[in-house]
Amino acid sequence: MTDRIGKESSYGRIAFLSSGTPEADQALEALTNLYGHTDPADAGVIVALGGDGLMLQTLHRFMADKKPIYGMNRGSVGFLMNEYQENGLLERLAAAQPSIVHPLIMKATDMQGRVSTARAINEVSILRQSYQAAKMSVSIDGKERLGELVADGLLVATPAGSTAYNLSANGPILPLDAPLMALTPISAFRPRRWRGALLPDKASVSIDILEPGKRPVAAVADHFEIKDVARVEVRMDHQTGLVLLHDPGHSLDERILREQFGY
Repeated sequence: MTDRIGKESSYGRIAFLSSGTPEADQALEALTNLYGHTDPADAGVIVALGGDGLMLQTLHRFMADKKPIYGMNRGSVGFLMNEYQENGLLERLAAAQPSIVHPLIMKATDMQGRVSTARAINEVSILRQSYQAAKMSVSIDGKERLGELVADGLLVATPAGSTAYNLSANGPILPLDAPLMALTPISAFRPRRWRGALLPDKASVSIDILEPGKRPVAAVADHFEIKDVARVEVRMDHQTGLVLLHDPGHSLDERILREQFGY
């Protein structure tokens, strides 16, 4: 109980969030007993207890509030999370290193002309909905660069998301501060040798779906999905900066660098 008495984090009051698993709920109870709990609206920092899925949900939830998020792993992979420890949390928060992440903005127009907008912290995915491969054309800053891509899908990934789905699709790992986006095909059939592109993070990507009635396609911004799309536009939102906190020596930059060397 000594951490709760006479000490305050430089971020002020703490709000704890659990992913809802038994392990995360147990951590929530233990940490609340030690440090108290503040309503997220009044907190100076959010501590997320779960895995990377909870971290993405938390970043989306508090995107407009710009509250710093400190995650502790009570999930499986936990790439975005810190190690779970009950003691010394206030000191860890005070020493934590911030990483700034900018999300993507997806504007998707479906076959009925309805327009939906969503943000993605990891990637925007264009995915086939049926047994037939998707057909797409790709334009960058209004200029067509690929007249026809036949593939299972296409990804536009942020540096923070480059180690997620993008890496599984054999896309490049990007340093967190690289002013780039990764454009990565998923199982490309034509052109067979195309492996994607690295784009400036100020570029505007437009994807037109060819034969959308015959080859239906969905667009996904992290967990937000629009089906039967006809056109998808993606750009980076430089006006929105999300703050992730990590323990010294375990920053997001360091984790991405480790991924590049396979450990």
